Amino acid sequence: MTGVLPVALKDATKVIQALLKAGKEYVGVMKLHGDVSEKRVKDVFSEFQGKIYQKPPVRASVKRALRVRTIYYLDVLEIEERNVLFKVGCEAGTYIRKLVHDMGKVLGCGAHMQELRRIRAGPFTEDEGMVTLHDVLYAYSVWQETENIEILRKVILPMEKALELLPKIFIRDSAVDAICHGAHLTVPGITYIESGIKPKDTVAILTLKGEAVALGKALASTEEILKATHGIVVKTERVLMPRGTYPKLWR
Repeated sequence: MTGVLPVALKDATKVIQALLKAGKEYVGVMKLHGDVSEKRVKDVFSEFQGKIYQKPPVRASVKRALRVRTIYYLDVLEIEERNVLFKVGCEAGTYIRKLVHDMGKVLGCGAHMQELRRIRAGPFTEDEGMVTLHDVLYAYSVWQETENIEILRKVILPMEKALELLPKIFIRDSAVDAICHGAHLTVPGITYIESGIKPKDTVAILTLKGEAVALGKALASTEEILKATHGIVVKTERVLMPRGTYPKLWR
């Protein structure tokens, strides 16, 4: 497989957990083991959209237990003889080669995945922010010679990029250092909250400048938080900002 693979450096590895549940998008080639009409192929692709049952393949790093995964879209882009070029958007943890195998069984002829390319992982896409290892090596070499930090910024994105698709809560400067020490977020510390947050959602806690402070688990919905006047509304789970970045204004 080729394509997008987010890689985190140093403290930015703390945001990886936010990407584990992020959706993925792939372009692949299915190789049919027999002749099937184009209409039949497209009909089967349509059948596999939505929630599907899937058991991980034999060579997998997880337990081979039947589980439910969501296929957001599954489109046939082109068919040439027994090769089917397709595009799929899916929930994290979906095995595309198993998806192709299962569709082959339904088609009655069998099929296997011949090629696969990940074109999106969460907020990261091929067209925005993706670089090769050669790009990184070149930028690092130039930085060593010139100490021009801008060349590194072209190949290394701020960790806030990884939080782009998470619901966000912006907090007061006076609450930042308390969160950095592991405190849970209470209503008085909030200045702005995005809509659509539900209890148990993973949320990103940010400063008013948009700097990542922590990841947390929402204990209430957006509507409930807006109506509340006190109490803990987000349980801090992963602190991202070093202590002391903002002045200590708590006791």
